[in-house]
Amino acid sequence: MAEWEGYPLHECVFKDDLRQLSQLLRVHDVSQKDVHECIQLLLAHGAPVRIKNLQGWTPLAESISYGDRQTILCLLRKLKTQSRESLEERRPALIQALKDIGDFYLELKWDFHSWVPLVSRILPSDVCKIHKKGCRLRLDTTLVDFNDMHWERGDITFIFNGDAKPQQCLSVLDNRLKVFQRIRYEESEAELDDEVDILMSSDIMAAQMSTKNITFSRAQSGWLFREDKTEMVGEFEADFFYVNGLTLESKKRREHLSPEDVQKNKAMMESLSKGTWDNCDFVRRPSLIPPPDPGIEWENYLNSTPGKPPCLGRHQISKESTKSFKATIAMSKDFPMCVKDLLDVLEVVAPFKQFQKLRQFMTTKLPDGFPVKIEIPVFPTVTAKVTFNTFEWLDDISEELFFIPTNYTEDPNRFPDL
Repeated sequence: MAEWEGYPLHECVFKDDLRQLSQLLRVHDVSQKDVHECIQLLLAHGAPVRIKNLQGWTPLAESISYGDRQTILCLLRKLKTQSRESLEERRPALIQALKDIGDFYLELKWDFHSWVPLVSRILPSDVCKIHKKGCRLRLDTTLVDFNDMHWERGDITFIFNGDAKPQQCLSVLDNRLKVFQRIRYEESEAELDDEVDILMSSDIMAAQMSTKNITFSRAQSGWLFREDKTEMVGEFEADFFYVNGLTLESKKRREHLSPEDVQKNKAMMESLSKGTWDNCDFVRRPSLIPPPDPGIEWENYLNSTPGKPPCLGRHQISKESTKSFKATIAMSKDFPMCVKDLLDVLEVVAPFKQFQKLRQFMTTKLPDGFPVKIEIPVFPTVTAKVTFNTFEWLDDISEELFFIPTNYTEDPNRFPDL
């Protein structure tokens, strides 16, 4: 049997043989990869769209390169649907893990700072107050919106109810206006269209933080007599470490962009780096003219070197880069919560596709203790810092904190971006 006969679904897609494809769908695995590409069709049959080819690109990335707006929209919609379904499968276990953790009150401060004055002026910072009781969480914050180069401050509360249906589990309250809004579980068609416009007018990006070569070394203090750095972080004594070997590997492609697109994106990034923001509206992007038929035969495609298939769409205009970061982390053995419990809380309210990788790193590679302070550069001129100031286990947290007050009215448009 020829090697290519092991991928009959791919051959049908390659040859646009819909009749044969419809028959094979009944008996073949639609998630199977060939030696080059991910399945990019068959969404109605549950083909996974997060899967990557040997070059590290997803079907969504390839569809952006090709430039057919409807295909991009279908893949984006399916990607979000599959992400929600995956979360719902894990939801019972996540909620149970949250219930198993004792009730607590936590304060953490996060801020971004820069040595560039104009940039530093617009970077956000805040103190978040978190209450947890059973499978309910309450987060109080002051940041509301960003307008005219300034952050709007207010009195905002997020309430998560693990016992509620997914569509109703998360609400945001404006305590000054005494209104609340349910955070939408699914994006509207208009929001999906806006996201397609952004994807079609931006670089195609693929990035991952490599943690394979990370090492930790004790930070030193003192001028004449150097010694290991140990300081109080909030209420907790902590040992400071340098994180070495933290590497961001990124790739980007722009074969789908016009010279005008590239220039506009460059100008936008330059204005942002100077502390200004030109809020350009994205217009609806039409589909691109399809690339010419490459004239590649199926046998030639599949029998080429794995990971180096012949080009079937636009010729890639790509660039790869690697940046090394040196972060600082403060570990405290006095902090009452363990790292695993923190991760259980975070995964309930802020799940993302790399969470398991984060969990593995946080539970196996960190020095002893709890990371009460983390400082890491996110851009050449901007550093992010998260500090755990206060923590205490509590047995008497009021139930009222986790319910919307009866004198609040619902305003579905108070926070249009949520």
